[in-house]
Amino acid sequence: MRLLRGLGGAVLWILASLLGLVGVLLCITVILLPVGLPLVKLAGQLFARSLQLMLPRALAHPVNEITKAVEKKDRKITKAADKESRKVRAAASDTASDTAKSARKFARKMRKRVS
Repeated sequence: MRLLRGLGGAVLWILASLLGLVGVLLCITVILLPVGLPLVKLAGQLFARSLQLMLPRALAHPVNEITKAVEKKDRKITKAADKESRKVRAAASDTASDTAKSARKFARKMRKRVS
């Protein structure tokens, strides 16, 4: 896949350089200046796209890669927090049921003592 991206980037780079050369030649003639300027702009965009294809994804799209990394960390942290909250809730319910059980036991003992 990386080889195909690099090859596509190289072909696009050659096309952009030829298009830029034609655009500059058209800009030299004053009559064809309105045609040459958009071609030079398009050649610049193609150069940028070709470099993005040749570079690794992390360098070509750094903001997207950082966003993905942050979202991945967020999912990990959320899962860990959910696990811990479940543990705390389970421990709290165990403690509450233990407390209720001991309270019932104490009440029974007191009833026996009173009777």
